[in-house]
Amino acid sequence: MIIGGSKKEVIKNIKKNILNNELNKKVEINDPKLNEDELNKVLNRFYGIRKHKIIYFLESRLAYLFIDILGLKLNRNIKIEGLENLKNINNGAIVTSNHFNPLDNMAIRKMIKKRYQKNVYVVSQETNLAMPGFLGYLMNSLNIIPLCKGPNYIINTFKPELEKVLDKNNYVLIYPEEEMWFNYRKPRTCKRGAYQFAAEFDVPVISCFVEIIDLPKDDNDEFKEVEYVVHVLKPIYPDKKKSARENSKIMAEIDYKQKKEAYEKAYNKKLDYKFSNDDIAGLKKKDY
Repeated sequence: MIIGGSKKEVIKNIKKNILNNELNKKVEINDPKLNEDELNKVLNRFYGIRKHKIIYFLESRLAYLFIDILGLKLNRNIKIEGLENLKNINNGAIVTSNHFNPLDNMAIRKMIKKRYQKNVYVVSQETNLAMPGFLGYLMNSLNIIPLCKGPNYIINTFKPELEKVLDKNNYVLIYPEEEMWFNYRKPRTCKRGAYQFAAEFDVPVISCFVEIIDLPKDDNDEFKEVEYVVHVLKPIYPDKKKSARENSKIMAEIDYKQKKEAYEKAYNKKLDYKFSNDDIAGLKKKDY
């Protein structure tokens, strides 16, 4: 599903970042930009709503109703492979996946529900709380854990929230690529944060790679419709003999290697970072 306007400038930014070997850099052009006061305001509003349990319950139920309705269209084109890799995971875990669409978490939600019959929590950049319209509403109403890079926030707010969710045997999706690259097929290098938290809270990482397949039907003037295949890879466990920092480096490398191998198997080609128009799933126009 195409959200937003033309992706021409976004694709140009992807090409530029690849040329500069900046695989985790922002490419979107209309994301909210907040100063410190604005940031505090959206965070206070987010957590304030959750203190009013009845209001939050009603808001979240309505949001999930929208998601369920949307899922009737999107989920029918989502396939899942490799669920057998999760047979020994019954407690909380961190899920990682490639990030290529504002709604790509629905593929992970479907996988988690099929295996565990639970909703998945999603770690999201705090600026996403300020998105306008429908997406902004969803960001403020669903099971979101905002991530702000300030050390005080991470220590005093983010980590306690994450720990609370994991202690209740829930599943938390963290995108180790950090930034969304629209319809970009290739896995990108993994930042250490997700694996640091997994080691600190002694939970496994459920490693996933989402394959994107072009369909013949047009979605809009720029793109064909696509469907997803969620490849559930081998879970990654922290080594209790190593520090959280050591684990974060090792686990990030293992996860990236698994995603790379899944990409090469799915698309039958070696992974490199030379840009091709085919790297953008569903792209119809070739003049980018």
